[in-house]
Amino acid sequence: MLRMFLAVTTLALAAWTPTSSATEATPTPTPSVTPTPTPTIACPPALPITANLTGVTATSLTISYSIFFRPPCGYDTPMTVHLYTSRDDAMKWLNPVAEAVSGPERNGTVTVDRLTPDTEYWYRFSDVEGRRDPYVIGGPARTLAQSSCRATATIDARWGNGFVATATVRNTGTEPIDAWRVSWRWSGDERVQTVWGGVAETAGADVTVRNAPYNGMLAPGAATTFGLLVSTSAVPDGLTLTC
Repeated sequence: MLRMFLAVTTLALAAWTPTSSATEATPTPTPSVTPTPTPTIACPPALPITANLTGVTATSLTISYSIFFRPPCGYDTPMTVHLYTSRDDAMKWLNPVAEAVSGPERNGTVTVDRLTPDTEYWYRFSDVEGRRDPYVIGGPARTLAQSSCRATATIDARWGNGFVATATVRNTGTEPIDAWRVSWRWSGDERVQTVWGGVAETAGADVTVRNAPYNGMLAPGAATTFGLLVSTSAVPDGLTLTC
């Protein structure tokens, strides 16, 4: 009887095998986190910069510009104007022949000088970071033909807050001219009060005097004059004129 009890007990103990997993918690899987995409900035449907030709001489072009947006939709100043002598070069950004850098204004002008007279140019823009504007390809902008006139000026009288000057316009070519235009830029606060012998147009520091109705025609070697009454806080030593 005792032997039977021991045999049954041994079989029962052999059948019962406890495991440590019965007392441990089943690990909870960590949920995956989907990264939040960076929002895409929607730029307004407008050109970030526009430009127009506003001034021409025999050796320079003046281009006005307006920047409407800042990066990433637009540009920061200063802007660089690149000039090309063909539209194909301008489209490919190849072989620039001249460059000029703007000031800090977002609406301003850039003058590119030392150009060839009577030549066509195309212009494009890049910003302070070197990013090229893909839209504006301006031109053709043609410089004026070499002038056949020469203009000089003398100051006839001066006083504390002004002066009187006489400008002489001479035809230095071999053909008659039927109109002339003289321009210059003031270096200080000079302002034209009166002009005789010509018609004045001023825009800030820039001055242009065109011929009067009676003295535009000049034969080769002939000359005419116009006079100026100017107010200023400091009389200049002289005037440098372009005819």
